Amino acid sequence: MPLHTGPEKPDERPLTVNPFYGEANPVGGMAEAPPKHRLPDGPLPPSTAYQLVHDELMLDGNSRLNLATFVTTWMEPQAGVLMDECRDKNMIDKDEYPRTAELERRCVAMLADLWNAPDPAAAVGCSTTGSSEACMLAGMALKRRWAKRNADRYPASARPNLVMGVNVQVCWEKFCAFWEVEARQVPMEGDRFHLDPEAAAELCDENTIGVVGILGSTFDGSYEPIAELCAALDALQARTGLDIPVHVDGASGAIVAPFLDEDLVWDFRLPRVASINTSGHKYGLVYPGVGWALWRSAAELPDELVFRVNYLGGDMPTFALNFSRPGAQVVAQYYTFLRLGREGYRAVQQTTRDVARRLAERVEALGDFRLLTRGDQLPVFAFATGPDVTAYDVFDVSRRMREHGWLVPAYTFPANREDLSVLRVVCRNGFSSDLAELFAEDLGRLLPELRRQPHPITRDKEAATGFHH
Repeated sequence: MPLHTGPEKPDERPLTVNPFYGEANPVGGMAEAPPKHRLPDGPLPPSTAYQLVHDELMLDGNSRLNLATFVTTWMEPQAGVLMDECRDKNMIDKDEYPRTAELERRCVAMLADLWNAPDPAAAVGCSTTGSSEACMLAGMALKRRWAKRNADRYPASARPNLVMGVNVQVCWEKFCAFWEVEARQVPMEGDRFHLDPEAAAELCDENTIGVVGILGSTFDGSYEPIAELCAALDALQARTGLDIPVHVDGASGAIVAPFLDEDLVWDFRLPRVASINTSGHKYGLVYPGVGWALWRSAAELPDELVFRVNYLGGDMPTFALNFSRPGAQVVAQYYTFLRLGREGYRAVQQTTRDVARRLAERVEALGDFRLLTRGDQLPVFAFATGPDVTAYDVFDVSRRMREHGWLVPAYTFPANREDLSVLRVVCRNGFSSDLAELFAEDLGRLLPELRRQPHPITRDKEAATGFHH
């Protein structure tokens, strides 16, 4: 008996499930394919449902070859087992799952120590679904603190501003749109592809809730000069009395710099840094999605934004936009912190940076490309075609590399550098030296054919790549 009354269109021929998917009798397991856009009339055996979904997902790209994403694509099997064991635990139910809540608290304490909070025990923070939510929370705290400081001057509906570089991740533009904050963006200029400290300070006024510094720009992998930004704001305060806090968006760099760039001062060692976020699911080495938001102390996080839960006689403050979400990723983050420690993280991140730097050199040696960055900050590098290359462009390269399974984003830079189109390679744990060698070989094999083109072939630049900032 078919599981539904037939195809949605009379002229369509129904597909059948492979007989070998049946539980015992191959013929008995045959059925018409279930509808795709409405619930089927009846159930399927679990093995059949699994195989149908599994087969369709085979058409996805290989995540290990996705050089566009910063998100972790490989973890140890033991981490996967722990995550399976915690999928049914709701992270928000801290009374019900006190040990999961305790692991979250420990992760916050570890990050506070890693980021040199003056008193790690006094730092406050929480897990999130990723850096986008963490940035929203940090922005909310900045706006509420500004509103409290200026309650005698402005009504609650006043529209303040937030200063940032034009290279920020789109979540900051969303924050400004959702919470009615004016986004003041420092444009790119020449070979400066991120925020300029002096230009940022010039955009600040009495209505500025804060300045966002990016530790690891998604456009090219470079660190913004956080210490210089704080120094420029110190000078602004000396001149005008304006005390502007800084939030560091360390989505990627906040779990790279502490291990590889220990002399770089960017974190809570700078008194002007009020809050920091990071993505546990990027260079924190955890599957998506987990992020972290931390504040220097309780004073930087207005108490009215915090929801408090009492568990086992203790106080667990929570501050999140999401409510129900699995505890699996938080547990995986704690596992990874415990598993690697400082030396383990240093080894993993150094290996990833070494791969990025060597691959960048291989790309440069091909002769057709010029490097914008070299992978010596984030394990990320961006490159453009050389000035003498006219037969093809970066969009052609991205399209042709996709034919070999490599997902390499090609995109145009924002205002003031819209003339610049680049390719970007993100190296992550799991992207080994061997894979990098294969990438370089595939790229090198494409060049003779690309050089013979009469002109760049890709006309629709928006359709050329699925990557957009």
